[in-house]
Amino acid sequence: MLTNISNVLRACAQRNGSVALVSARTYADFTTEASFEIKKCDIHKFEEAPATEVVMTRDEGLKYYRVMQTIRRMELKADQLYKQKIIRGFCHLSDGQEACAVGIEAGINLSDHLITAYRAHGYTYTRGGTVKQIMSELTGRKGGIAKGKGGSMHMYTKNFYGGNGIVGAQVPLGAGVALACQYLENNQVSVSLYGDGAANQGQIFETYNMAALWKLPAIFICENNRYGMGTSVERSAASTDYYKRGDYIPGLRVDGMDVLCVREATKFAADHCRAGKGPVLMELQTYRYHGHSMSDPGVSYRTREEIQEVRGKSDPISLLKDRILSTNMASIEELKEIDVSVRKEIEDAAQFATTDPEPPLEELCNHIFNDNSPMEVRGVNPWTKLKSVS
Repeated sequence: MLTNISNVLRACAQRNGSVALVSARTYADFTTEASFEIKKCDIHKFEEAPATEVVMTRDEGLKYYRVMQTIRRMELKADQLYKQKIIRGFCHLSDGQEACAVGIEAGINLSDHLITAYRAHGYTYTRGGTVKQIMSELTGRKGGIAKGKGGSMHMYTKNFYGGNGIVGAQVPLGAGVALACQYLENNQVSVSLYGDGAANQGQIFETYNMAALWKLPAIFICENNRYGMGTSVERSAASTDYYKRGDYIPGLRVDGMDVLCVREATKFAADHCRAGKGPVLMELQTYRYHGHSMSDPGVSYRTREEIQEVRGKSDPISLLKDRILSTNMASIEELKEIDVSVRKEIEDAAQFATTDPEPPLEELCNHIFNDNSPMEVRGVNPWTKLKSVS
């Protein structure tokens, strides 16, 4: 993508039956980096906030744009396949919240650790999963990232621990990962995500206490998308200042629709943890365009006008696109080329996910243990025996 375009007036490329026009300018014509003013974070028990003037390079901007577009298109394709009854069961989409996943990943390292709730498709992708693996998992096929056995809520990659279906239960698990990082002295951090709907869970407050006592390198992140299922935060929480919920744990409230705000806040929190100062609590103010899950139309507790207003004023992809174009980091034609490439990747993955075979029944009990010799597993009655292979 970063090789020079030949100096011709225009080049035509045939893609998906349509002709795409490519900008004639060379990449040397574009701005390599630019500074941006971002919204200041609200702080709790911090003496200073993350920077408000930040730098983004052209490479970073194009990467963030591609990844956010990929997550958006992947979620929209999942919506389509669900309505066609190709994807079944639980399915929670995150379109609108792309800046959270991309910004967090930009603020930590792949060697760091992340665990989240069941709105996990975007995080599975940013942590290293492929679109083909994710789409195939959604359709329950052998090529899925959990071999077709996990579905929407249970996807895993290296240093990514899911995808968890029990509300709030991933937070103490994430603290356990942080304890392992501290014990191993590997200078890594653990990021635990949960929604505003889970924020009132008692186990989360127990975890805060333990993490603060032991000064664990843990970043707790509340993705506040304003609604826990169909209940607004104002109706479910006596205090909606989720970043202050840690009390004795310092906190940040961040614009979760701005990938640069999320990136800078995550870097700030990770530096705090790596310095041995203990945990940080972040609140990302974000918004989901779909309902809570595919069974929720999403308009019985909020208006279509509210959703359209957020799309029009705060869409994370549009915000990044405007920054890239206004600073001459790329041309509109180059961004359109990315859009075409992303759509093709999604379509190819969807084709694979609908034709790949389902896992055979004899693999049902495989992978119960890691690195264990084959063993027999009781079936639905004592006379039925299945085999488990690690």
